[in-house]
Amino acid sequence: MELLDKNIQSDLYRSTLELISTFGLSSYSTTIITTLVLSIAIIIILYVIDFLLRKVLLLVLTNVIRKSKTKVDDLLVKNKVLQFVTHIVPIIVAQEAIPLIFKGFPNWIKIAMQITDVALVVAIGLLFSAVFKTFRDFLRSKKSFADKPIDSYLQVMNISLFFVCGILIFSIVTGKSPLTFLVSLGAASAILMLVFKDSILGFVASIQVSMNDMVRVGDWIEMTKYGADGTVIEINLGSVKVQNFDKTITTIPTYALVSDSFRNYRGMQNAGGRRIKRSINIKMNSIRFVTEEEIEELKKIKMLYDFIVDRSNEIEQYNRSNKVDPTVWANGRRMTNIGLFRQYIKTYTYNSPKIRKDLMFEVRQLQPTEHGLPIELFMFTNTTVWNEYEVIMADIFDHIIAVVPFFHLEIFESPSSNDMREIAEALKES
Repeated sequence: MELLDKNIQSDLYRSTLELISTFGLSSYSTTIITTLVLSIAIIIILYVIDFLLRKVLLLVLTNVIRKSKTKVDDLLVKNKVLQFVTHIVPIIVAQEAIPLIFKGFPNWIKIAMQITDVALVVAIGLLFSAVFKTFRDFLRSKKSFADKPIDSYLQVMNISLFFVCGILIFSIVTGKSPLTFLVSLGAASAILMLVFKDSILGFVASIQVSMNDMVRVGDWIEMTKYGADGTVIEINLGSVKVQNFDKTITTIPTYALVSDSFRNYRGMQNAGGRRIKRSINIKMNSIRFVTEEEIEELKKIKMLYDFIVDRSNEIEQYNRSNKVDPTVWANGRRMTNIGLFRQYIKTYTYNSPKIRKDLMFEVRQLQPTEHGLPIELFMFTNTTVWNEYEVIMADIFDHIIAVVPFFHLEIFESPSSNDMREIAEALKES
């Protein structure tokens, strides 16, 4: 079969050469024109083959694939796997045609074969890269891999693929064994380590991030150093992309997730509740014991009635048993406006259907400061949605701030310029 092919090639070349020689050109010119004519003819044939494969065969296969129920073949079309396959066929045909085209210039055959060999390696490399992308997209469609850094592994596979292709191309061009290139590569490893430092660090970091389950796609993370506060949308070998809540994109080096600290809100999202941790500062000089009249008035608040009754009985029993002089307020035990206020906040928030009862819940006093006595609310909402969380917290504090005067308390505020002006005028009048 090979002998027949060579005979056909020889006859075709001879016929073309004899046809060109009829124009009365010199032998060298005739050979050059014959080579050009055959080159143009082969190029046209290659274009026709590529066109038929892409426009006819590929179109038919694409229609068949789109009608199928499986998703893998759709991904093959999406990532142009079939298109890269069609590019390989013309290159193989070109390799077979090179001995015919350059029959008059045998020295050029080796160079032309090297060019087509390099083109074939590149085409196969692009084909494998498209297959890797298809595999990535297939894994992304699986729930178990939806939050994994698949892009990092794809990039490692692509780097390995292009490294192998580079070695093969070097071997083809130089005519030396790939082993020779690897030996030379060992001597240049220090330079390569410097050039690919970020890629190496990113590769190691992506493995650590994946193995330790530090970050997943879809996690809400906060990294103040890089101005990131939003959802992770992509994890690859060199960087992590975070879409902030203002829709901007922040890119963080992958190795920074290992070397620096960041906050991941996944635990909060999995728990189904977001923490409220906010204080309201009360003026110290507004805190005092409440009178009997004020107690009767506060009993009208339904959420405090039972507490006041039980607390009053407990205090009365204690004072009676200890023979406390009721005319001296500092003796015995009495209720304070700040204590009743704290109990009111606790009952009000605990009865809210938007506050989790199964998670940590506390209303407490903090260390007094120059800004007054902080009353801190520490509890969790029943949602992790940001805007819903903000509305719940705002509603709670709207109510708390509004009821402060009912307990004869005052909220601390730093004096404004108007306050200072009023003080100055009062001093002048006095």
